[in-house]
Amino acid sequence: MTEKLCALQEAVARFVPDGASVALGLQLESMIPFAAGHEIIRQGKRDLALVGPISDILLDQLIGAGCAKRVTAAWVGNVMMGSAYNFRRAIEDGIPHAVEMVDHTNFTLALALHAGALGVPFLPTYTAGGSSVIARNPGLAEFEAPFTGEKMQAVRAISPDVTIVQAQRSDASGNAHVWGNLGVLPDAVHAAKHVIVVAEEIVSAKVIASDPNRTVIPGFLVSAVAEVPFGAHPSPVQGYYNRDNEYFGEYHKATRTRAQFERWLKEWVTCLKGREEYLSRLGNDRVQSLKVRKHAWSARADFGN
Repeated sequence: MTEKLCALQEAVARFVPDGASVALGLQLESMIPFAAGHEIIRQGKRDLALVGPISDILLDQLIGAGCAKRVTAAWVGNVMMGSAYNFRRAIEDGIPHAVEMVDHTNFTLALALHAGALGVPFLPTYTAGGSSVIARNPGLAEFEAPFTGEKMQAVRAISPDVTIVQAQRSDASGNAHVWGNLGVLPDAVHAAKHVIVVAEEIVSAKVIASDPNRTVIPGFLVSAVAEVPFGAHPSPVQGYYNRDNEYFGEYHKATRTRAQFERWLKEWVTCLKGREEYLSRLGNDRVQSLKVRKHAWSARADFGN
């Protein structure tokens, strides 16, 4: 297969144009591609339509940096602390500029991505009936079901221009092993026009082929793959490092006002060249403290014949 390995900077420059719809943060609270989001900010991308289910502080950072024009999500905030201040400032006060919010439930968003993965324009569902979310989302509608005549809801498909995912390991062709909480990652990958894989490590094709059932992301769907250790920090990556709980509290305190956020953004994103400088600023002691200490290995699987 074609080698797709490149620097994260190149992947973002090539496949995340201004105005693109970008799905990220697809595994709920784990494996959020913060390194990729920070690169989007450094490159000054604008007018992005961000898609994510329960969207943690990476979306808040992208909104505060002025990258987003629309957010399609079930929730945006700081999972540990509550409010995401940049999101609130954008919605309530138009700071740094107004952002459109497209409300979904977790399930309707999952169905929308599943429809995109299947290549159908919508999927029927019983969920969200009687709720106010239908009135707030033009991608949800009531209809009369064929064959039965019953009232159902339709969820319009979402097909992102690019899906950015964090993976434990990948080969140079983008065949990636992912384990732990998958969330809506598989459907978001299949629904997207382009996929960027950010891998904790690049391994040989032989390693990937040794466990085909763990190859959640097939390389033929991938446009680019970048090796970025600790690329999901402060969120966790199963088997590599734990969640940096302190970071979420620190971010909450450091972004209460617009001026505070601008200082935070300069210190942690825009004045850094990439992930290596980010980790250096974080400090080796803190990085080491987050690494897995007690391993829980899965049983070996025999794929012989």
